[in-house]
Amino acid sequence: MPRPELSFAAPLRATARLAGAVAFVLAAFALPAQAADRIKVGVFPSSAALPFYVAVNRGYFKEADLEIEEVPMTSHPLTVQALVSNGIDAAVNLVTLEGANMESRRPNTLKYISLNGQNAQHVIEQFVVKADSPARTLKDFRNGFKLFSAPGPANIGAARAVLKKVGLAEGKDFTIQEQQIGVHLGALQSGNFDGGYTLEPSATIMVAQKIGKRIEAGVISTYLLGNKSSSAFAAGAVMSGRFMADKPDVARRFAAAWARGVKEAQADSSARGYLVQGMKVPPELAAAVPLPRIVMAKDMTPADVDDFQKFLDIGTGLGVVKDRIDGKALVRAF
Repeated sequence: MPRPELSFAAPLRATARLAGAVAFVLAAFALPAQAADRIKVGVFPSSAALPFYVAVNRGYFKEADLEIEEVPMTSHPLTVQALVSNGIDAAVNLVTLEGANMESRRPNTLKYISLNGQNAQHVIEQFVVKADSPARTLKDFRNGFKLFSAPGPANIGAARAVLKKVGLAEGKDFTIQEQQIGVHLGALQSGNFDGGYTLEPSATIMVAQKIGKRIEAGVISTYLLGNKSSSAFAAGAVMSGRFMADKPDVARRFAAAWARGVKEAQADSSARGYLVQGMKVPPELAAAVPLPRIVMAKDMTPADVDDFQKFLDIGTGLGVVKDRIDGKALVRAF
């Protein structure tokens, strides 16, 4: 007669073998983990790109199940071309006049999900000169003053319009030439230019290194909008119309992660540290770099809508935007 303890051994072994076989079959037919949705994002070297680096480094995009490929952009026209050709799906700091011009020509090419408000308090654009220049105001840009400008029709158009407002004549008082942001510091240091129209963080770096000095910031609001406290919504984060139409859920998740980055960039001073790696800002200067007032499209106030429309209309008057466009139609709230 078999021992009682052995009478259950064979069934237990058989059950174990069956469980193992079932697990093997289930594993063989298990679906692979779904890959994160990949998004190509164009980034122009301005401090307004800070929310992007916040969202990347703090994992907001990853939490939204998004894989981000950063695509460096050296000018806004190239950014627009990349959006049109599907080279990128989104851009975190595209000049609004460039975007508006494309949208007026080809509706639904792109939409802004947030806008960067600039003025003397929330600084991005400004005029600078060499550190040893005798110039003290914009009106001192005379006698063939050689200026560089941030690249693109919108930037150089705004610079020209501001100088015209203060009574200067191009060709007589000054000359101006587009230069990539990355060479602005060297342009002053070499002595090839007397000054220029530049953006942050380039200006903060050249001032700190005693290569240049600020003459005036927030010039778009002061001279073109006519109110130094107005927000010049000169740039913003944008997504292509094709991307939003083809992948609405992915676009929604990107916008939500971007909004988290915007909030942290403006509320948490420690976030400025991401400019060190992302924008190559010296560590000791990161905290001093100013930021624009970044507003999500859904949070725009009536005053914001008015300021945005005024700026777009100025762009039409300058010939940067082909036809007048309704600012409300250029944004997409998420």
